[in-house]
Amino acid sequence: MPQVHFLDVTNRDGVQTARTGLSKFGKTMVNFYLGKLGVAQSEIGFPFLFHEVPYVRAQVALAEAGAFGELRLSGWCRGVPQDVEKAAPLGLRHYNLSISTSDYMIQNKFRGRLDRNAIIREMTAAVRAAKAAGAETVGVNAEDGSRTDDGFLLEFALAAKEAGAGRVRYCDTIGGDTPGRIRERFARLASGAALPVETHCHNDLGMAVANSLSGALGDLDAGQDAWINTCVNGVGERSGNADLLSTILACSHGFGEKVEIGDPLDLSWARRFGLWASYALGQPLPYNQVGVGRNAFAHESGIHADGALKDHGNYELYDEATLGPFPQDRHARDGRVVLTGEYGGKAGFRHVMDGLGVEVADEEAAFRLVQLCNAMTGRPLADDELRLIGTYPRELSLLFPGYTAT
Repeated sequence: MPQVHFLDVTNRDGVQTARTGLSKFGKTMVNFYLGKLGVAQSEIGFPFLFHEVPYVRAQVALAEAGAFGELRLSGWCRGVPQDVEKAAPLGLRHYNLSISTSDYMIQNKFRGRLDRNAIIREMTAAVRAAKAAGAETVGVNAEDGSRTDDGFLLEFALAAKEAGAGRVRYCDTIGGDTPGRIRERFARLASGAALPVETHCHNDLGMAVANSLSGALGDLDAGQDAWINTCVNGVGERSGNADLLSTILACSHGFGEKVEIGDPLDLSWARRFGLWASYALGQPLPYNQVGVGRNAFAHESGIHADGALKDHGNYELYDEATLGPFPQDRHARDGRVVLTGEYGGKAGFRHVMDGLGVEVADEEAAFRLVQLCNAMTGRPLADDELRLIGTYPRELSLLFPGYTAT
């Protein structure tokens, strides 16, 4: 039976959110949490950009050391061979290669520089370059796919498949698709190309989650696996992308549709991830944020309170216990507390790590990395961040090219 998988793009599309940002250490933590959640793949960033190189090297080393579980790391490149050739030495084994496909963007973005034939030439050359560099999987992104006609989408997908791509990403780049339309288009494209089609939905009409689920169902209708792109807390450009937790819950609890999730998900990390991401990104969670908002399981009206007290299933679709505990991090405590960070000393560092129960792999390296990561983020380090530093200091030291763990 075809399955649904999740490919999170927080570290690529999410970090492009205007008026926000995430440090390279923060992006590392996103991969850590995705691994804990059991998500299949993380699009970790832009391996062809010079300032991403130390970060990518650190992620590859952390993955090899087991820090991210079975999470697959993929790089996003433009659909041109030059980007792939720059990225290839870093050791990533999964890629998504992106190029615009709609007539609107051919006319108004490329402005005569590329036509449909040139788009396919560039894309297939990039796919072949990735495969030649040892890529295990390559996905090809049809940017503005929702405004690309069916005929060219199929031609694009078949050319990508012949070049060695295993998936095609249908990007609803401006967020204008609707659930019925996208399901039909996915079913036609997945059937015609005999390939899984990834959903990549933006939330400009508030339908990113609904469109993602519908697109995935179109894949399943065609007998293909579905891959859903998500971002933690629904962050992303403009109005955001499909929210990771909302999409998972929709696949698990939505009425009327049965889907088999192929990822070994553990939602007991959901609250810790959502609250950490809000803190790290500086984006407060709405009270009604699905699953992790303050009011997601709050009841006040008489009828609702009475029913919930008798049996929470009267007014709750899923059990909040499955989402894990709310974080109770040391840095957020009131009253007397000892922290460790950029200007801390060894006594405070040891006290904090002992309190967290961390067996520090290399005390000197971890101590220095606490200082460096705190300086990088500009905010107190969360408990899970300190645990990762204490456990994998040598791998994390690759984030800082001028520093060598000793």
